[in-house]
Amino acid sequence: MLRAVLKLCCGITYPHLRSMTGLQRAALAAFGLELAHLQMQGQMPLPTWIPLRRTEKTEAVEQRTSALVDEDVFYLKQGETALEEALKIVESEDGWQLETAERNGDVIYSKVLSGNRKVFRLEAELNASPEELHEILFFRLEEMHEWNPGIRRIKVLKHVGRNTLVTHEVSSETAGNLIGQRDFLSVRHSSTRESRVYLGGVSTRLESLPPLPGIVRAENGPTCIILYPLQDRPDRSRFVWLLNMDAKGWLPQSLVNKALPRAQVDFTKHLRHRLAAQNSDNNRY
Repeated sequence: MLRAVLKLCCGITYPHLRSMTGLQRAALAAFGLELAHLQMQGQMPLPTWIPLRRTEKTEAVEQRTSALVDEDVFYLKQGETALEEALKIVESEDGWQLETAERNGDVIYSKVLSGNRKVFRLEAELNASPEELHEILFFRLEEMHEWNPGIRRIKVLKHVGRNTLVTHEVSSETAGNLIGQRDFLSVRHSSTRESRVYLGGVSTRLESLPPLPGIVRAENGPTCIILYPLQDRPDRSRFVWLLNMDAKGWLPQSLVNKALPRAQVDFTKHLRHRLAAQNSDNNRY
């Protein structure tokens, strides 16, 4: 019965094999490797339609598939680990000091980690549910430049499943940008636990995308955003953002420590404008 199902599946999918990418090919390869493993253990006879002779071509395909799977696992683990490490930082109670308090109620705290790096935790309330913010900040990430003038572009370079992305971000050359133009190569990972949404990130490596000429490649992470509904207003969210960034370059650290909380305030302001525009459009229909 299993043999017949496998024949049917292969007959159906053959025309589409050339168009498969990413995890689809990896899943197909893993399926084939599992069949081979069962056959070697004697749990499944080798079907007559599977070639017995290995060739250089099949070995090369297996090597490429193995490298693809290893790369995906690397990015997935990197994103998961970054999120867990960032949560340990943001949820720790020791060492936080008030950095700034805005009139609208937004508050930013700072803390110095080992290595003398200063991180910043912004807390705010936003007029959107965690699900809506998850959609804007993760699944529609490439649209961020449309509402945030601090971003020139964000490109998703790779999808690892539904909840992990490899992205390239380039900041804008805007007036008042004390840090200057930077680019970031990052792994971003999202996780939903009960009513909370967690977005984690960390810098990563990709040999095919070296730093851009004339732009400093900064590093971030581990960093995270936590989204959860207010107790009496499920349509509104508590927004907690840990910013942990090394701007690189020849900037005085005092200047960077002044610019980063201001960048958080500006980002949150632009996000509110984006939500207001979205709510206005929704009320129109």
